[in-house]
Amino acid sequence: MVNYIWVGMMVTGFIVAMLTGNVDKVNAAVFKSAQEAVTISLGMVSILVFWLGLMKIAEKGGLLEMLALLFRPIVKRLFPDVPEGHPALGYILSNMVANLFGLGNAATPMGIKAMEQLKKLNGGKNEASRSMITLLAINTSSITLIPTTIIAIRMNYGSSNPTDIVGTTLLATGVSTVFALCIDRFFYYRSSRKGKK
Repeated sequence: MVNYIWVGMMVTGFIVAMLTGNVDKVNAAVFKSAQEAVTISLGMVSILVFWLGLMKIAEKGGLLEMLALLFRPIVKRLFPDVPEGHPALGYILSNMVANLFGLGNAATPMGIKAMEQLKKLNGGKNEASRSMITLLAINTSSITLIPTTIIAIRMNYGSSNPTDIVGTTLLATGVSTVFALCIDRFFYYRSSRKGKK
């Protein structure tokens, strides 16, 4: 669906540009944006490599394991349908810790693995289970301590203090996570009550 929306926006833009005689401006904007995208991507490599290196050190030093142990009781309460010791719990914990450090690129593969495991638990059905919905809500709104990607973009654009965004991000993601969980629980209990009637 999203792809259709993008295609519709592009086609509409080109048609309007042709009708108003601004095709040259559209071409210039396309090439300039492509150049900026490459510049931003290359600039982000350094900061991502730095944080991924720190994550590797944290993993080898046992910090991630400690964080996983710290979050385990919370995760067990959030995902009561997942049995103790199931691989999905490990992937969910890794996904949450990676998101905590703002490493969306590292969190995505673990989130996909967690979703695959949860789908197996759901008997391979196409309908999402309670745990799958909860994971999606947490993953989308996840609390972020260090917004690595945003810091990298601010550095690329010459921000005098690129880490100014840390406090705001922590507050925003904290609030969004609390609301996401409240909405998740609200709809779950509402559907449960309807099922009992």
